[in-house]
Amino acid sequence: MATVELKQVTKEYPNGYKAVHGIDLQIRDGEFMVFVGPSGCAKSTTLRMIAGLEEISGGEIYIGNRMINDLPPKDRGIAMVFQNYALYPHMSVYENMAFGLKVAKLPKSEIDKRVREAAEKLEITELLHKKPKEMSGGQRQRVAVGRAIVRKPDVFLFDEPLSNLDAKLRVSMRIRITQLHKELQAAGQTATMIYVTHDQVEAMTMGDRICILNYGKIMQVDTPLNVYNYPQNKFVAGFIGSPAMNLMQVSVIKSGDEINLRFSGELELALPTAKAQHLLNYAGKTIWFGIRPEHISLVNAGESNADSIVHGKVEIVEQMGNESYIHFNLNGVSLVARTAQLGNQTLQQSQDKVAFKFLLEHCHLFDLDTEQNIGLK
Repeated sequence: MATVELKQVTKEYPNGYKAVHGIDLQIRDGEFMVFVGPSGCAKSTTLRMIAGLEEISGGEIYIGNRMINDLPPKDRGIAMVFQNYALYPHMSVYENMAFGLKVAKLPKSEIDKRVREAAEKLEITELLHKKPKEMSGGQRQRVAVGRAIVRKPDVFLFDEPLSNLDAKLRVSMRIRITQLHKELQAAGQTATMIYVTHDQVEAMTMGDRICILNYGKIMQVDTPLNVYNYPQNKFVAGFIGSPAMNLMQVSVIKSGDEINLRFSGELELALPTAKAQHLLNYAGKTIWFGIRPEHISLVNAGESNADSIVHGKVEIVEQMGNESYIHFNLNGVSLVARTAQLGNQTLQQSQDKVAFKFLLEHCHLFDLDTEQNIGLK
């Protein structure tokens, strides 16, 4: 059983800087868990503590039912894939993949079987005789993954393995690693994987669950869709999603039986009942209002729902081919709308009074002080 559990794990450096603040996390057997967050959030530090490449300052780490705090990396049942491939330049692909097995003194026949099976899975059989310098970045990364597979570890650790690849290769390798995870599971091999990235597209498409970190603390752990649709706090809301969620401070106004949000410039919008019920205790207070770009649309001719229509000044239109990003200014606040391809419709930069509709049933509301999602209480 290859579960991974972190109990109150901390990391503090000799200079007093605390990088990891008491992390509690359970990773299930066979799960693909992604650590994601901005630079400096301690995602790689946490991975390296699991690997045994970084000492922990406090807490406990378990793989299965074994506490591994004091075990050297070679005895932890892990295999790690690094960002820079870490291949031996003087060895062939075959020798690189077989090296760890030779050190472990496995029989030659078993080594050969494992290397060739892994090479076939990764479609690198024809590269087995080549040296790393003769291969592309994508091919080298496949070799690095193959070297991990042959060890048949309890846990695979990936530390930003695709960062050095170009955009097209990143997509193909992302898909290949996800396929590999499923193939290993289907073959009955332990396939618990922990993957570190700063790329939210990788996190959203690869992970069974995502662990979002910031300043050495866990912000949220959930499935990709739950993280996207139900962010627990303002940080997660603003970090996950591209373009990022629009966030601004608004005042909560109680008007009869309605709850309105007052934006800058005295603009007021009435909240739908399902959202308003969460703000009954917030009347007269300021909160954070969030709405994703895809939930702001251009108003079609004839639409007259004045409760959710705003008028903004268009600043920039980014044509993405299949969709458009419209950056506009609403009473001094910069927002972005994500719409279908504009087609023959044209929007001029600096055009005044373009009508947009806020789909308020999809908005998010966050406490001003705690920044927690009010709607999830």
